[in-house]
Amino acid sequence: MSGSDVPVVGTGGTALITGASAGIGRALAQEFATRGHDVVLVARREKELERLAEDLEARGVTATPVAMDLDRAAAAEDLYEEVDSRGLAVDVLVNNVGVGTYGPFAESDLAAEQTQLRLNVVLPVELTRLFLEEFDDGGAIINIGSVAGFQPGPNLAGYYASKAYINSFSEALAEELRETPVDVTVVCPGPVDTAFQERAGMADSTVGAVTSNTPEAVATAAYEGAAAGETVVIPRRSMRFVDRLVRVTPRWVVRRVAAVVNQGR
Repeated sequence: MSGSDVPVVGTGGTALITGASAGIGRALAQEFATRGHDVVLVARREKELERLAEDLEARGVTATPVAMDLDRAAAAEDLYEEVDSRGLAVDVLVNNVGVGTYGPFAESDLAAEQTQLRLNVVLPVELTRLFLEEFDDGGAIINIGSVAGFQPGPNLAGYYASKAYINSFSEALAEELRETPVDVTVVCPGPVDTAFQERAGMADSTVGAVTSNTPEAVATAAYEGAAAGETVVIPRRSMRFVDRLVRVTPRWVVRRVAAVVNQGR
């Protein structure tokens, strides 16, 4: 078990969730609210956030929408300062927001690759560092990684690499904080039934046509895993099997298989 003997998740408090307006982020917000946590909802789409906040407050919790574009160099500090200026005490930081770029890297749009790095890597690292300052008396960090981060991903090279960073970063941080009252959990789902594949432009790929889980199931696994003090949570048995298989398969085979799976249909 990472962190304290009694994980923060499951004991109430306030959870801040990035990318909360849709997909896994929305499901996580609903999961935390259902379990009695107040929530801070962060995303660009103000109307969607406000509607979600109204729905969650009907469940008896406080839901605070914060409409903000996180694809900016100063986004982490701006969000931290916004939370502080509102007098909100965050107990659980959920780094969920993320994007993907699909296709040969040599043909990719550089601006899209930079956005992917900012949202998938830089933002969660910066937010984690900032909010750790507030967790002297205990806190929890949940990062949304991916089973993609356990292998290379031709045609999704930057995305797989970004998740490899988050997976590794989270596990290392969990060990560093093992004797402190701060828990760290990385959630590593496989393909999930969200609009992610379409936004990434990979709807016509083999992997884009496969969904192994729902956002709600991932959110429940994330919450229960963090509440149990688990460092790595891989929702769904089939994805745990894939993870084990990748670890014992020669790397050249893993690369070739990933290239086939990620190619167009």
